[in-house]
Amino acid sequence: MTNWLSKLFFLVVGLAVVGGLAFAFMPEPVDVDMATIGRGSLLVTVDEDGKTRIREKYVVSTPLSGRLLRIDLDPGDSVTADQTVLAVVEPRDPELLDARAIAQAEAREQAAAASLKRVEPVLEQARLRQAQAERDLERYRKLLDSKGVTREEFEKIETSYRAASEELRASRYSQEIAEFELEQAKAALLRTRPSDNPEADDASDNGWNFAIRSPIDGRVLRVFQESAAVVTAGASLLELGDPTDLEVEIDVLSSDAVRIEPGARVLLEHWGGESPLEGRVRLVEPAGFTKISTLGVEEQRVNVIVDLVDPPAARQQLGDGFRVEARIVTASAGDALIVPTSALFRSAGEWVVFKIEEGRARQTRVSVGKQNDLQAEVLEGLAESDRVILHPSDRVRDGSEVRSRTGG
Repeated sequence: MTNWLSKLFFLVVGLAVVGGLAFAFMPEPVDVDMATIGRGSLLVTVDEDGKTRIREKYVVSTPLSGRLLRIDLDPGDSVTADQTVLAVVEPRDPELLDARAIAQAEAREQAAAASLKRVEPVLEQARLRQAQAERDLERYRKLLDSKGVTREEFEKIETSYRAASEELRASRYSQEIAEFELEQAKAALLRTRPSDNPEADDASDNGWNFAIRSPIDGRVLRVFQESAAVVTAGASLLELGDPTDLEVEIDVLSSDAVRIEPGARVLLEHWGGESPLEGRVRLVEPAGFTKISTLGVEEQRVNVIVDLVDPPAARQQLGDGFRVEARIVTASAGDALIVPTSALFRSAGEWVVFKIEEGRARQTRVSVGKQNDLQAEVLEGLAESDRVILHPSDRVRDGSEVRSRTGG
């Protein structure tokens, strides 16, 4: 009896040891991240940074040479077409005269004034003689009609009248010449003396200034020349534009540009607002350019121009030259069966996933349609509500027991 109990004891202990060893060496389920296959919309996009720009900018320049008065406008100031005076250009000052030149010019002015005064009595005498000759002519014409004078006497009086008229006209010409000479002498002194009141020279209503008015309704973007200065024709003064009339410039790789069509939908994110903005591709520029990437690699880039769809009220704080993150939609699928791209991997030249069936990973071949960086459209191989493994490690094999890392 004792021998039998001893054997039974050792048998139980042996079974316990074998069971413990078997349990110890039994493979544990592999912890994995899982995702459930579902339906939704899939967007295939080209993602690049872009910047806003005002659609139409106007650089206002001076149409003539002259002295520019100080511009009082600042960036951000509103302007109205044909009303707001942007700048005032006045004739450039001639060379300043020294004391001797000024004295000579003043003497010429006084001489011209004296000549004008000397002509005035001569003109008055000629006017009186012409008036007397005219009266004599009328009287002799009546006498000639009544045979009171001869034709010869009448012709002498007529000749005297004509001579008096020519003398009057010559006197008037002399007066005009004297007036012109006086104006010329005054012009030599005009704006040539150093002014004791500099602000007097900056008056914008002195009659000889040229006012430049705004060509558009909008705002001042930049002021190129704020201080008073002598400028030449064509000098840039200000840049104007309408900050509400924005477009977006996005440079993309030329290999991506060939997939972008005018009218394509664009999502503008991380621009500073609470929700993304909508846009539409207006133009894919036909010419590319070379750009050096941050890694020092030469890339061929192409500019894509996007029109904003959202009204200005939805983007009031968005201005010229602001950065945005753009997603240009090149393809889309509605109500598609979607699998995360992190679940896909290649095996024997085909796309496969690890589908979870009864707690075990089953390698399953799938057919993939449209895809982006995060999601792919499943054409066949999976069904809605199937669960797949994300980022499968080398510990996961076909038939491996798995469990959710999060416990779900």
